[in-house]
Amino acid sequence: MSDAALEEFALRMGDNCLILGQRVSAWCGYAPALEEDIAMANVALDLIGQAKLWLALAGALEGKGRDADALAFLRDARAFRNCLLVEQPNGDYGQTLMRQFLFDAWHVPMLEGLAASREERVAAIAAKTAKEAAYHRDRSADLVIRLGDGGEESRRRMQTALDLLWPFAGELLAADETEARLAGEGVIPDLADIAKKWTAFVEPALEEATLVPPKDAPVRKGGKQGLHTEALGYVLAEMQWLQRAYPGATW
Repeated sequence: MSDAALEEFALRMGDNCLILGQRVSAWCGYAPALEEDIAMANVALDLIGQAKLWLALAGALEGKGRDADALAFLRDARAFRNCLLVEQPNGDYGQTLMRQFLFDAWHVPMLEGLAASREERVAAIAAKTAKEAAYHRDRSADLVIRLGDGGEESRRRMQTALDLLWPFAGELLAADETEARLAGEGVIPDLADIAKKWTAFVEPALEEATLVPPKDAPVRKGGKQGLHTEALGYVLAEMQWLQRAYPGATW
């Protein structure tokens, strides 16, 4: 097993959680209901906690003395390896929920598969975080169904969100050379199996929500290789400004 390949994968897992956590945290104080405000803050905290575990592993594998904070706050956009889905803007609350739903439907089977990894450090992180991800998935699916099958306006907003975000979901399910290699070595699950589980969860949920995925939508990808949309730049500017302005600052 290559430490470089495992480091790359750990960065992807950590960056996915970090950037989505940053996006979700923006709803703190602005969510449409108090219960949602608290729930979204908790989801963000869970994701950022998970990011710290993955980025700490990536830093250890890199061997250059960079910890999770250094990887979070001192890398430029091209060095981030998150999928394009998680960096997409919050939009309205329906768009935020749809983004969360599409990610959670991948995150749960991925973590469940990683819990059986032959790499003990990977398995330990996955086992520790899988229950949190399962809660996130149950919650986001419930809300997508309720809003999609709700009034005319809520359904319109959820369908608009699905049309916008669906092309980005495919990147999570498409294995590249790094992931294919790690899957062959028993370090991560086969993404073809994850795709089947993702589809088995997403399709009936969307049907119940009376929402229809766009047909023949081209997959938008590149995030795993550091090729991002301009949206990531805005996330990093907000997230990193303090450390950039005051290098080495600590609480």
